[in-house]
Amino acid sequence: MSAFDRDLPTMTLSGLARRADLPLTTTHRLVDDLVLHGLIERLADGNLRSGMRMWELAARGSRALNLRELAWPFMEDVQAAVHQHTTLAVLDHGTVLYVERLSSPQSSLDAAHIAQRMPIHAASSGLVLLAFAPTAVQDDVLSRPLPAMTAETITDPALIRKHLADIRHRGYVALPGIGVTEWTGIAVPVFGPGNTVAAALNAIVPRQEAAVPLTVPALLTAAHGISRALKASGPVPRRG
Repeated sequence: MSAFDRDLPTMTLSGLARRADLPLTTTHRLVDDLVLHGLIERLADGNLRSGMRMWELAARGSRALNLRELAWPFMEDVQAAVHQHTTLAVLDHGTVLYVERLSSPQSSLDAAHIAQRMPIHAASSGLVLLAFAPTAVQDDVLSRPLPAMTAETITDPALIRKHLADIRHRGYVALPGIGVTEWTGIAVPVFGPGNTVAAALNAIVPRQEAAVPLTVPALLTAAHGISRALKASGPVPRRG
């Protein structure tokens, strides 16, 4: 199922076998079973795509669904203020996963799609999530290779730790060009029960138009509202 992605949402049976690195006969047998259960759809031209049943099952049991529903009205407030992309992201399996995005017709950016992933160190949302994550999570992430996505991606673990301390002190991050050269991500944390970090709320703006002093208050107000809806207790925590 993971062979299907945004760039290649449909493919032939042989193409699926190649992408999944499986024998054609095995792929044929598995596809027949998945089509039977609605997890893969066979189109009129014979191509295959992920089925609606897959989305239904994933949404039904996903923690992201409740988070998205609670966050939506607050994200609309941010969107009305920044007129660019507003995203909601979580940490999942060592990457940043975008679970919601509001976009403006005026925006020229094509970034941070729903269900898209980014490296933690190369996204403002990722750095915010990492800053308020347990120390063990930080150590695990920073012990791995940190490839550069752009010339401005921070790949030195010691420098990243300094940025994480700064994020905890200020309560937000705004670093231009670390994931995509043309934009600046301005992100703040969202907290859940027990004041554990639950998500990152982010505004993605063209770097030459990044009005950080105007954007941060809108993000913080919305993030506090989402945190209250998620039953966070007490003030925003600051560590270190």
